[in-house]
Amino acid sequence: MSAGGAPVPPPPNPAVSFPAPRITLPAGPDILRTYSGAFVCLEILFGGLVWILVASSNVPLPLLQGWVMFVSVTAFLFSLLFLGLFLSGMVTQIDANWNFLDFAYHFTVFVFYFGAFLLEAAATSLHDLRCNTTVTVQPLLSDNQYNINVAATIFAFVTTACYGCSLGLALRRWRP
Repeated sequence: MSAGGAPVPPPPNPAVSFPAPRITLPAGPDILRTYSGAFVCLEILFGGLVWILVASSNVPLPLLQGWVMFVSVTAFLFSLLFLGLFLSGMVTQIDANWNFLDFAYHFTVFVFYFGAFLLEAAATSLHDLRCNTTVTVQPLLSDNQYNINVAATIFAFVTTACYGCSLGLALRRWRP
């Protein structure tokens, strides 16, 4: 009883006061049996290839390709984290609207990866640009660097397409 004589209500139960996480994707290994899980695995695979290819070209244009490296490494790590949260089942323990977070993440990464794809394509297109070194005029990219950048551009496009497909699937789950 309180000082006024009225009974004190019991404290709210925290399990009742928070809604359950909103998610329509399965947690655990079952995520790998969905299209979304397959696309996230492809994003990790192809994004890792973009990262490796750009790094192996010795980054001859650091202003353009530095951004491509940043986007590919960051997206690779966040996609690993995203998949890890679903595989471990942590998404059922964290109160969040996972359908919206899935959409927001894939939208953001799609926009950044599309820009990275365009920058990598622009860097590759500069193959025949001649630059003046102290003694001779040489192409900006060697033939080996050009070939590696072509492959990086192709895989950046494929990775962007995978993020676009994931974005479409996430949009369908978020706004049925």
